[in-house]
Amino acid sequence: MRRKLIAGNWKMNGDQDLVRRVAEHAADSGGGAEMAVCPPFPLLAAAASQLPFGVALGAQDVSEYEAGAYTGEVSAGMLLEAGCRYVIVGHSERRTLYGEDNGRVAGKFVAARGAGLTPILCVGETLAERDAERTEVVVGEQLDAIMDAVDGPAFQGAVIAYEPVWAIGTGRTATPDQAQAVHAFIRQRVAERDGSEVADQLRLLYGGSMKAENAAELLAQPDIDGGLIGGASLDPESFLSIYNAAAEG
Repeated sequence: MRRKLIAGNWKMNGDQDLVRRVAEHAADSGGGAEMAVCPPFPLLAAAASQLPFGVALGAQDVSEYEAGAYTGEVSAGMLLEAGCRYVIVGHSERRTLYGEDNGRVAGKFVAARGAGLTPILCVGETLAERDAERTEVVVGEQLDAIMDAVDGPAFQGAVIAYEPVWAIGTGRTATPDQAQAVHAFIRQRVAERDGSEVADQLRLLYGGSMKAENAAELLAQPDIDGGLIGGASLDPESFLSIYNAAAEG
């Protein structure tokens, strides 16, 4: 049985006080699911020292390079040494705001895996792509880029987060049926390339404005194994409520 994962993506938000408050609330989690926190790079050390045992640390991005003259970049090895277990790869904001194409995202995924980190690969479509009924085409291409770049089962031990771009920060959320349909497609696509055993064990997260109010219904879907939480992760009480919905589901 896949253990649910609730991961908080703070984006470019947070401070030492938020680290402290999230750590205090995380101490009250019951352990029925897994919790991870992904703060900005400067807060990784504080989070690593304050998060209670059992709460995983993640980063929001990683370089595709191991080392070198890449000013401003952070390597997978550095993140591992900082205490990270997870790293988000290919978030829609990285793709749209910073021009990261499928090839570069694949390079980051490979670098993360090679260093021993667990990549959380983000995939998803824009509103225009959904309206054009291209969701499966777009998501399929994003998945295929990873599988083409990795020898053997690409997603063994990894995590995929489906984030419909049209539902991030807009107040709109995919219905449970809409989210489930794409999650089921992702699992099937992975099964075709990596095999059914890998696909069956692969954790798929929903990353489109999951909140305390809709978490239980989304997490009840058979192929939704958790959430990549944006804005709600900045409110420790709300984040814990989402976690509890996963732990109790």
